[in-house]
Amino acid sequence: MRLAAGTAAAAPLLYPIPAAARTASTSSTATPLAGTPAHVPSTAAPAAVPATWAVHPFPLDQVTLGDGVFRRKRDLMLDYARAYPADRILAVFRANAGLDTRGARPPGGWETADGNLRGHYGGHFLTLVSQAYADTREAALKTKLDQLVAALGECQQALAEHGSPKPSHPGYLAAYPETQFILLESYTTYPTIWAPYYTCHKIMRGLLDAYTLAGNAQALAIASKMGDWVHSRLGRLPKAQLERMWSIYIAGEYGGMNEVLADLHALTGRAEHLAAARCFDNTSLLEACAGDRDILEGRHANQHIPQFTGYVRLFDHTGDEKYAAAARNFWHMVAGPRTYSLGGTGQGEMFRARNAIAATLGDNNAETCATYNMLKLSRQLFFHEPDPAYMDHYERGLTNHILASRRDAASTVSPEVTYFVGMGPGVVREYDNTGTCCGGTGMENHTKYQDSVYFRSADGNAVYVNLYLASTLRLPERGLVIEQASSYPAEGVRTLTFREGGGTLDLKLRVPSWATAGFTVAVNGVRQQAQAMPGSYLTLSRNWRRGDRVTASAPYRLRVERALDDPTVQSLFHGPVLLVARSRETAFRQFSFYRDFTLRGDLADAVRPEGRPQHFTTHGLTLAPFHIADDAAYHAYFRRTEPVVVFGASDSGVANRARGDGLTFLDVLWEQAPFATSARFVDAVRAVADVWLSEGLFTRSERDRVVAAAGAANLRR
Repeated sequence: MRLAAGTAAAAPLLYPIPAAARTASTSSTATPLAGTPAHVPSTAAPAAVPATWAVHPFPLDQVTLGDGVFRRKRDLMLDYARAYPADRILAVFRANAGLDTRGARPPGGWETADGNLRGHYGGHFLTLVSQAYADTREAALKTKLDQLVAALGECQQALAEHGSPKPSHPGYLAAYPETQFILLESYTTYPTIWAPYYTCHKIMRGLLDAYTLAGNAQALAIASKMGDWVHSRLGRLPKAQLERMWSIYIAGEYGGMNEVLADLHALTGRAEHLAAARCFDNTSLLEACAGDRDILEGRHANQHIPQFTGYVRLFDHTGDEKYAAAARNFWHMVAGPRTYSLGGTGQGEMFRARNAIAATLGDNNAETCATYNMLKLSRQLFFHEPDPAYMDHYERGLTNHILASRRDAASTVSPEVTYFVGMGPGVVREYDNTGTCCGGTGMENHTKYQDSVYFRSADGNAVYVNLYLASTLRLPERGLVIEQASSYPAEGVRTLTFREGGGTLDLKLRVPSWATAGFTVAVNGVRQQAQAMPGSYLTLSRNWRRGDRVTASAPYRLRVERALDDPTVQSLFHGPVLLVARSRETAFRQFSFYRDFTLRGDLADAVRPEGRPQHFTTHGLTLAPFHIADDAAYHAYFRRTEPVVVFGASDSGVANRARGDGLTFLDVLWEQAPFATSARFVDAVRAVADVWLSEGLFTRSERDRVVAAAGAANLRR
């Protein structure tokens, strides 16, 4: 066994097509459109994986979720996918094409008969049903998906033949006339028009998912024609005009058009589709990020995040390093300096100043769409630069935002997901979001949990375990079945068992950055001797046999994370799990912990188990895992107040002053814990007190009183 620090794995934008989907494509009930381009294959085939990718993903149907909260959340969304009427999704498309709506009402929200974003929700719904089918192989879901695709094909054909007004190109497909796209070219602003290319992206993405995940060949034909239409509109426009269009707030929002067109190009080989993708270069922001100049403040977060996933895909196809550098730098501008403790970003949909966390807490933080797209970007950057930090970010956002975004209640009429997730004191999550952007991405979020649990190396000789979710991985080409037993996100030992097959294989286990209490691994009960560093991968190289068991243990610790702009504003975690205080008060709750510390310097001295798993109490309040999605008011951040230097019952009477970076005397002292003996503790107090004296933060008298209080303290271990 060897330690593989900094080694990671990533998944592609287009899922490799499961064998069942390829079979399904040849027997699809959908009828290809007349005049399907000759370059579109009649059966589904995955896009080629770029040679630069170090790792490849597994298709959704090769990884199945085991029992646990992730599967329960997924099952809630599967019920919605099964029950929601296809005719309601199609109503706005049929009406625009002059076809019979069959008496169906549009879903509502932004998806109304006259809404300027209508059609976007249908694209998301295509992805939802495609993912659900890829996961479950349920025939009824395939039937629904084929019905949706066939109806969209009818709409595209009706618009081309009888549209009023008639579109400029027969590939046009939308739920409203081409007017919005025409108006954008003359720089019309929101709300006169709403993000027409954003809506186009959702429809095209849903169609490509129907093809790549479920083998519906007609979906690719429809999307290919849409790509031709995009090229016909944008390929003739001057670059300066395009750049001005994409700079317009909301009206110029185009989602991941560059990404989906690059993916389309990978499937069709059409040069026009790649050229159309490059029409979406948002040049001023692209150039700034490529040069590592942070100009994000005041920009619409979700308008720009998916642009960078597209740049990664354009790098794959063009080799232009500018695209890759911009995406990497952008990720670092968001993932640390603009990310709240749950893994989300933004206030009121906007990027705020760098490091402005405490200053921006309210009831409108962390748009769920933005996290959806940041996780996609994290995975794609992983393809080229396998930095475990990307997967740390992915795990944080998945566990504490996405998992928390689906209400823990059944519904077949609403996706029951969040839009904003407030981080201010005493806020309440609001659900539903039928027809909104976050309602659309929310449908997708909960039917693809397994897509990043495992990856494989490009040569097939290694399997990466990225997430510790209960699941089963099947590798039919190697005859392997690996089952992971886990109670994640609850604490516990994770066990990987080789249920079938064997052979030489590197098993790469992710060591999360939060695993500071240790990470131990045993094979068939024998502990392996290796030092696992948090934020790395640990590699087990072995000739595996059926029945072999690998157990991994990473004990959870209580820990705080400080806001970058105010270290006294903090969040509390138990391992990877964000804990929130249940309280309706609308001002920060004030917590003090240090006076309860023993020599071990552990928050467990001050935060006590409540009796239920992962529930705690402190200062008279219940702390609960944030992924429990209910209507209770909560505090994700609290105000840390440690006004006086106190060691247990020994009070020095000296103010606990902070140095320039905001860390107090007690902060710096207790970062050195645990202390083996009282003498070691007193030595540490003396050393830090001398620093505070030298920096003018203590007087000589105060320094002596602090050291004396430490000597008088009786801190048990």
